[in-house]
Amino acid sequence: MKKDIPKRNNRKLLTFLRMFKYGFDSFLRNSWLSVAATAVMTITLLIIFTTFVAQNVLNDTVAALRNKVDMSIYLKTDTTDQDATNITTELKKLSSVKSVSYISAESARNQIIEANKADNNVLDAIKEATNKNPATLRIVVNDINNTAQLQNFVDDNAVLKDHLNPDYKPSFAGERRNTIQSIARAVDFAQKAGIAAGTVFMIISALIIFNTIRMAIFNRREEIQMMKLIGANQAFIRGPFLVEASIYGVIAAIIAAGAGTWALFSSASLLTSYQIAVQPTIDLIIKGAPLFVFGMIVIGSLIGIISSLFATYRHLKI
Repeated sequence: MKKDIPKRNNRKLLTFLRMFKYGFDSFLRNSWLSVAATAVMTITLLIIFTTFVAQNVLNDTVAALRNKVDMSIYLKTDTTDQDATNITTELKKLSSVKSVSYISAESARNQIIEANKADNNVLDAIKEATNKNPATLRIVVNDINNTAQLQNFVDDNAVLKDHLNPDYKPSFAGERRNTIQSIARAVDFAQKAGIAAGTVFMIISALIIFNTIRMAIFNRREEIQMMKLIGANQAFIRGPFLVEASIYGVIAAIIAAGAGTWALFSSASLLTSYQIAVQPTIDLIIKGAPLFVFGMIVIGSLIGIISSLFATYRHLKI
């Protein structure tokens, strides 16, 4: 019995190598069909790559914008530091708030002086005028499109109401609100559009590979029938088609990963000039390059294998 085990293992290895050879030969023999299937698979994986990169870049960019967007609540000029501390403490309890900083009226005045220190006329005017600058609470939120809690806080908090500056509306309730919401809507739309495009091309790719395998089965129907007559099992008959479909996925994944990475690196300088946070995504791809390429190969192979399984099932069943 022990002597039979190595023989069975050798037989399985030989069977696998034969299936791989038949599949590779079929890939070369159906060259035009193979090129078409690989091209569509490449486009599919390139869209998946683009969707992944776009989502990361958009998320990083929004995170950077979130820290720059002025979510401000304006307080009366005579608000004391203790009152501001009490309001800040209450604000930090909100789940939508990431951080809060306080700028007193005097600090705001000093900032204006520093910004205009080269203009003596402005400096003289500031020194002569009474400080009317509002004290400001600058708030960073977790989601720039979710200011409902802040608005409720402004409307309902008794401590804040006593110190709220009537001449200045909170920035998230004024003209900036539409800008903030537009940014968030654009990001959300881009993410959904990328996922939809990737899904559509995955379906198209699967259908093309499905038809390619069916045509290969049709061209080899006599050979397959002969294999059935001499006792070949379904796994052996199906194997070469699975190998052929996997080859589509591997080649397409390598091309898509290379082309996508090249396009990202080439456009990095231009994107950065428009304040788009692309560098974190580049660092992520460089750091995880082997795992990333392997993931692309797995996705491409799975699309090909699943399509091939559906294509061969009906024929082998008959």
